[in-house]
Amino acid sequence: MVLVLIGTGSAVIAGSYVGYTGIAFAFGIAVLAMVYAIGGVSGCHINPAITISMLVARKISVRDTIFYIVFQCVGAIIGSGILLAIVSGNPSYSLAITGLGQNGYGPPNFYPLASALVAEIVLTFIFILVVHGSTHERVPKGFAGLSIGLTLVMIHLVSIPITNTSVNPARSLGPAVFVGGTALAQLWLFWVAPIIGGILAALVWKAFK
Repeated sequence: MVLVLIGTGSAVIAGSYVGYTGIAFAFGIAVLAMVYAIGGVSGCHINPAITISMLVARKISVRDTIFYIVFQCVGAIIGSGILLAIVSGNPSYSLAITGLGQNGYGPPNFYPLASALVAEIVLTFIFILVVHGSTHERVPKGFAGLSIGLTLVMIHLVSIPITNTSVNPARSLGPAVFVGGTALAQLWLFWVAPIIGGILAALVWKAFK
């Protein structure tokens, strides 16, 4: 909920003020903050691709994987709902025109499907590989939030123009539920690509750790 509200909120409400760099930092700082807020409770996956990667790496059970993903998606939808409730108070706002920071591919707003697919797979792979590495028992404790949050900033700096940056299926689901149309029709890519990237990260981590 926090990631979607703050990240997409920075784009929808403050994008003209902070630009792509500010939006990238909003997403990264949201993750950084939540790592320290709930990391000790749940590990702070807040991303189905991370949870599935942890399942492949045998760090989480199938039962917990299902519960995590369900509540990640519920949280994302709540976050988008809160954002919509806020921005609807602006008389110049239009859901159809401005949207809710939804992901997408294809002209005129985004890169074509092939580019989007490669970007989402590779960038999710990098992001989740950092998650695995930062949370390893041999890594100094207390710094995972910084490395994970800053990696998400780095990824957004590259990929906002490509797809609006997903690397997180729940983050894509939240806005798409309310925006509908093309956002829902293209949602499959933002589930398939990040999950592939997460699985690859788990396999590489298991092979080389």
